[in-house]
Amino acid sequence: YVFQMNIKDKHSDKVVSAYPLFKGVEGSATAIQIKKGEQLKEHITKTEAFLICVSGSARFENEKGETHDLKSGDCVLIEPIVKHWVDGIETCQLVLLK
Repeated sequence: YVFQMNIKDKHSDKVVSAYPLFKGVEGSATAIQIKKGEQLKEHITKTEAFLICVSGSARFENEKGETHDLKSGDCVLIEPIVKHWVDGIETCQLVLLK
């Protein structure tokens, strides 16, 4: 079958919204929306993760002092067990792969 959607349609009006896009045998994909000026609060991941900016712009930071500004098409590899957070520079659509 064919499945089509737009990730923007899956988010509520909350300042930060996450929606599970796909869960497979070995991994998952989550759509994340962060509104302009808002923040996905500090947290850690137990496994390595890959964050892709689909639209808008965001700033990824971690407790090691690393900062990455992400625009459409940019991505960052997230280390496990390192505190990190993401700020919405502009309202942004992100996809997190784990």
